[in-house]
Amino acid sequence: MAVARAVDPAVAGKAALLIVGGSRESRGVVCSASYETRKFGVRSAMPIARALRLCPQAVCVPVPFKECWKKSAEIREVLQEFSPVVEGASVDEWYIDLTGTEGVYHHEPLAATAQRIRTRVQQQTGLTLSIGGGTNKLIAKMAVDRAKPSRDGNGVTIIEPGAEAAFLRTCALADIPLVGPKFQQRLAARGLVTVEDLLRYDLAMLQRWMSKREAAWLWNRAHGVDDGDVAHRAMNRGLSRDETFGRDMNDDADIERELLRLVTRAAADLRGDGLAARTVAVRLRDSDFRTRATQRTLPEPVVSDRAILRVARELLGKLREARRVPARLVGVRLSGLAKAMSADQIALLDSDETERDRGLARAIDRVRGKYGPQSILPGGITSPPT
Repeated sequence: MAVARAVDPAVAGKAALLIVGGSRESRGVVCSASYETRKFGVRSAMPIARALRLCPQAVCVPVPFKECWKKSAEIREVLQEFSPVVEGASVDEWYIDLTGTEGVYHHEPLAATAQRIRTRVQQQTGLTLSIGGGTNKLIAKMAVDRAKPSRDGNGVTIIEPGAEAAFLRTCALADIPLVGPKFQQRLAARGLVTVEDLLRYDLAMLQRWMSKREAAWLWNRAHGVDDGDVAHRAMNRGLSRDETFGRDMNDDADIERELLRLVTRAAADLRGDGLAARTVAVRLRDSDFRTRATQRTLPEPVVSDRAILRVARELLGKLREARRVPARLVGVRLSGLAKAMSADQIALLDSDETERDRGLARAIDRVRGKYGPQSILPGGITSPPT
């Protein structure tokens, strides 16, 4: 949301009622919505058409993917100034382990350290963070939701050691990560809406109502149990592009033409960032909203449109063969990203793409850099196949 406002100050920057995810005419979903818009019932992952029925006055803008990744990297750099152990959970979510840094910060309260982190991020990136603190990842994640302005928080919520049980008793089961809408409905049918409701029953009773594995998982979460460590790794970054059609498509050639358009954009962005990708994934959302995806990991990273498109077409074919119904969305994702190697290095490898592929891709990038992104396009995009 903040990045969209910064990228488009004239429109998004001035709109109190703002939806980020696509245009008013698109059939995509809401990626984020301003706090003012959420008061109308608009939520992330909601179809944009439904969001606009709830809030007709809202302004819709696309997701500024490239700028989001840039800001994400900047925030991570700031976090690493405070601790060497930082785990990226998504483009806008991180876990930071401050264990053992007490002496560095002169044993100040964790809330004070959190405020200094927020200040530093804002100074360096112009963005504000909400921070939640606790003795494990589950408590910290639930605390950060309480810290958000939309929940009347002031940006920082710290759950002190020993206060976990009291905090959890103030939460709804819906506040527990991964307790989704369908699970919530099943629990509500048993009269379980809040954590307090669930704590009235023992594990054996829960196991009568659901599978043993599910019951044990929920029991542990309601009691604040989470053994997951903060992993010192960067987020498994990927580059995604998708398109929600104006009308459902059933013709393979039409869907493939949209896939070609997305691959062209994704591959150009990949090369623009000096990266190569080993894994190509294709996603389809059918007309009944069922989403399916498949992927393939290549022996070596690739950068050219032709190599990526060859794999993407095969993956799309598999998805269409498995279920041939009208589609409302197609998407491509490139992951397993690494710094692109030089031509001499690549020539030594058994790659799925040739030096001619890479040379052609670089030449096309130079033309687009000089004359604009629309100056040279694949024939399959400019005109339908005959």
